Amino acid sequence: MQILKAGVVYFALVFGAGFVLGTIRVLWVVGKVGTRTAELLEAPIMLGVTILAAWWVAQRFVIPRTPSRLLAVGCVALALLLVCEFTFVLWLQGLTIRGYIASRDPVAGTVYIAMLGLFTVMPMLLARR
Repeated sequence: MQILKAGVVYFALVFGAGFVLGTIRVLWVVGKVGTRTAELLEAPIMLGVTILAAWWVAQRFVIPRTPSRLLAVGCVALALLLVCEFTFVLWLQGLTIRGYIASRDPVAGTVYIAMLGLFTVMPMLLARR
């Protein structure tokens, strides 16, 4: 149960920050620097948020510090993130999953996928230190 709770909190922290930053990016930054640059500028900020959220969750919740359990926290959070991404965010943008994937910039999209991987493994990486 602690793994599920930790995964939900981790997801909520990162998704909330991403929602706020994404709104700022779309409304104010994209028009000035373009979509690719705006998304690439957001990535290091989101990496910092991910690191802080993973660290906080690893300190806050009593979870055995085994790689499999810590990875499970990240997997729960990733599953929730993808569900939200493919429902709520796509609904707001009026896109299908296929349209969303096709609309992604190749460079920024690759960085986004790498960030999802880091998001998934970050609780395990930080808690082991």
